[in-house]
Amino acid sequence: MAFERATDAIAAAAAAQRELAATPVRVRIGLHTGEPRLADDGYTGLDVHRAARVMSAGHGGQVLVSETTSRLLGDDVELTDLGEHRLKDLTAPQRLYQLGRDRFPPLRTLHRSTLPVQPTPLVGRRRELRELCGLLPDSRLVTLTGPGGTGKTRVALQVAAEVVDEYADGVWWVLLSTLRDPRRVLPAIAAALGAEELVSHLRGQRGLLLLDNFEQVVESAPELARLLGEAPGVTLLVTSRQPLRIAGEQEYEIEPLPDDDAVELFVTRARQHQRGFEPDEHVHEICRRLDGLPLALELAAARIRMLEPEAQLRRLDQRLELLAGGRRDAPERQRTLSATIAWSHDLLAPEEQQLFARLSVFAGGWSLEAAEQVAGGELDTLQSLVDKSLVRTGQPGRFSMLETIREFAAARLDDETHRLHARYYLALAEAANLAADSAGPQRNELVLLDQQNMRAALTWALAAGEIELLLRLAVALENFWATLDPDEGARWLTAAFESGVEVPAVLHARALRVQGGMSNVLGTFEGAEQLFLQSLAEFEALGDELGIAILKHRLTTSARMRGDLERAQQLAEEALAGHRRAGFRRGEAQALTALGYLALLRDRDPDRALVLLEEAAAIAEEAGFRWWLAGICSDIALVLLEARRPDAAEPWACRSLELTSGIRDRRGIVVGLALLAEIAAETGRHERSGRLWGAVESELERAPLSMFTIWLYRDLRSDWCAAAANDPAFEHGRAAGRELVLDAAVSACLASVD
Repeated sequence: MAFERATDAIAAAAAAQRELAATPVRVRIGLHTGEPRLADDGYTGLDVHRAARVMSAGHGGQVLVSETTSRLLGDDVELTDLGEHRLKDLTAPQRLYQLGRDRFPPLRTLHRSTLPVQPTPLVGRRRELRELCGLLPDSRLVTLTGPGGTGKTRVALQVAAEVVDEYADGVWWVLLSTLRDPRRVLPAIAAALGAEELVSHLRGQRGLLLLDNFEQVVESAPELARLLGEAPGVTLLVTSRQPLRIAGEQEYEIEPLPDDDAVELFVTRARQHQRGFEPDEHVHEICRRLDGLPLALELAAARIRMLEPEAQLRRLDQRLELLAGGRRDAPERQRTLSATIAWSHDLLAPEEQQLFARLSVFAGGWSLEAAEQVAGGELDTLQSLVDKSLVRTGQPGRFSMLETIREFAAARLDDETHRLHARYYLALAEAANLAADSAGPQRNELVLLDQQNMRAALTWALAAGEIELLLRLAVALENFWATLDPDEGARWLTAAFESGVEVPAVLHARALRVQGGMSNVLGTFEGAEQLFLQSLAEFEALGDELGIAILKHRLTTSARMRGDLERAQQLAEEALAGHRRAGFRRGEAQALTALGYLALLRDRDPDRALVLLEEAAAIAEEAGFRWWLAGICSDIALVLLEARRPDAAEPWACRSLELTSGIRDRRGIVVGLALLAEIAAETGRHERSGRLWGAVESELERAPLSMFTIWLYRDLRSDWCAAAANDPAFEHGRAAGRELVLDAAVSACLASVD
């Protein structure tokens, strides 16, 4: 229903609910204010979609009001602020209000999902959404097929949003478009879920996995079949240009948009470029000639400021006739899409065409600086590509391409651009100071934003036989591998070693050290020790004092893990002396930390341990060694807790949490929250303790941690948890904490301390 005034709408909604209150009927009502388009069969446009989404978030008997409408209501209308919520149209969070003060269950909005924010709601596809939502309860593997540009991803995302309430353990989106190695599919899914081991994590859970852009890794389909067999509560929704051809698969082809929906999409996108745009007969013909392909329609609509529909239609006639060929075995719509992109490409000036091709070298987005240095891009030319919808803007200062467009551009890419790309990201990785022998402050943020570009550079270097470049980049990412994906780091190094290409001796010794570190993090301690010994021998042959000192510290850990504390003490003292001779402050902090551990384990002297650890923390802070500093801070907090000094432990635990959050170290974050939960319990703040512990429990259920990390906080110290559970305040906080996502738990924790 439509009203001229917001006050009339709210009055009608209130009256409807009053009349229905005496009946068994309960309805939900949503109010939103906007400027829809009036068509023959009623109102259409984004504001109509938004009103429907506001309504669908509510429960029977509830009236929900959008922020836009709330601003038009007077103070005499009693509204309850429900905060920001992501509606199921997948757009950015919206603030919602409720008419009155009645209590209802939590809103039906997106939670426990990783579905990405979309710039606009989905247009059309009502039949597809209805049919796909009907398929999912009975089919554990549904594959959306069709050529590039038909909107498979957007439909799949919307389907996942529609059914999110039916999957108690979550809905996860996993983008696979940058993968080319089928062996990386399961690790990529595990990484997206934050899981150490995928099958054990998913076993017993009820969740939906949306695997996006699967066609280039379709050889891994049998792995998905095995995953479904091991995790009977998991459903897979897959987008691919070809079916997976495994048992139980339900294929669903995404067809082009029908005429009315195609026109609505064109008009909606055109109005983003030209306010007040109204369609004419030429728009209907453009949509027909473009076969209703969403990507083609968006590209055409983006030209509306430059070319009126009639002029566009003339150009389309010429270009489609010229470019309608292509492979005879390719589907007609695929050739049409290629022609559409080619048409858009041909409208570019020569300098735009050159930049367009070169930008395709980037994977997962890029910065303006990268575009300038790798692709020779100028700001005005890049902006022109953004305006023409060939390049997209995302988070501030970042750009990207749709994958289909990127593939088209990549066919025009020269090998020298690949080389420039690899060298640029090598320099960026080295500037982040993540290698064990880097002296400058760690800058993890440089690498975190460009993980996919780092992998693309490694992939090219291996294929091109640039093994020295590959090893330099893999070594530069040493701490990145240790905190986020040690298994991947180990595989890159193994591939380089297996190539048989000779590299400088010092680089080979460093690479062995990194390989040993990855083995150590993965729990292969004996293999790690052998790699450390081999690396040490090579550094000794080179007379490299710093390299020797670093390896002696690594071997300290190996000896301690074997229980040889005397040998560990000797190695730690030698490492400390070596680092001091070399003036390497990072290494000095590490050696002092090792000696602190040994003061506890070997000498049973917590006071001496604290002195050593606090000295190590001061040096790590001075050197900008954030990852190591975070670990020291949590260790100091543990020692102080053991000494029954929780007030003194809290600042150290908070500092550790701040640092691990800043570098996205999930293991360290969970350790920090667990420590602060125990500290809160020890100081009588049981509601806070329960809230933090509930967040830890929820995160561990979502994806378990390695045994190495659990050891850091003594198997989660369940003794104090059991004692605190007798307090109702703890249980109340615990229930609230289990509803928090990890980032929210960290923010709330640190804010309350401040």
